[in-house]
Amino acid sequence: MVISIAAEKLFSIGSFPVTNALLIGVLVSSLLIWFITRVTRRLSLVPRGMQNIVEIVFEALLNLVESVTSDKKQARQFFPTIVTIFLFVLLSNWIGLLPGLGTVGLNHEHEGHITIIPFIRSTSADLNFTLALSLMTVILVQFTGIAALGAVKYGRKFLVSPFQKPYVIGTAVGILELVSEAGKVISFTFRLFGNVFAGEVLLTVMLHLVPYFLPLPFLFLEIFVGFIQALVFAMLTLVFLKMATLPAEH
Repeated sequence: MVISIAAEKLFSIGSFPVTNALLIGVLVSSLLIWFITRVTRRLSLVPRGMQNIVEIVFEALLNLVESVTSDKKQARQFFPTIVTIFLFVLLSNWIGLLPGLGTVGLNHEHEGHITIIPFIRSTSADLNFTLALSLMTVILVQFTGIAALGAVKYGRKFLVSPFQKPYVIGTAVGILELVSEAGKVISFTFRLFGNVFAGEVLLTVMLHLVPYFLPLPFLFLEIFVGFIQALVFAMLTLVFLKMATLPAEH
């Protein structure tokens, strides 16, 4: 068994490498698109079956978003983005816990030993994905702030006019705000990657050492951690979006 921080390549399409994390990401995206399309295709005024369950879940999530924004219009504006992030990260975290984690894959020779390149690896356990998602999230926050306040008013959070008093303190605060925006990318990236990757490594080791009952408590723990990490990522995104729409004086 070889534990790799980087996602392992399964095959290539031309010169484009397809890793196990990328493959799982495509499967999760396809599953979400298929499920939502199927549910929305048969909508009725009186919900029943799967539509009833989906509406209950979405209504609970919308109430949660409204409790954070304290603004129904803004909640409905942010809701699609927040729910998409939450569901994608949640399924990406949980799909890495399916049977076969670290044990089913392609044979690979590493330093003279035959090892396995697993088919299943959570997308969140790939640093490339968490970095890309974090960058898109932080860029979205900036565009949301500019759209809500205007470029000049939003820029006052970071750049203080020389005629504004106290100029020195305002400039220092603006610099700290810029640093914090860059820090959000690092925080988002390594929080999600670190928790999910560490959980997968723990489960893989346990499955190889004691492959029957001992890994079960860790499996349930990782199910809970996967949910919490998806919720934290989505809620932090929501909070940052809300803060971006507030003027500098607030």
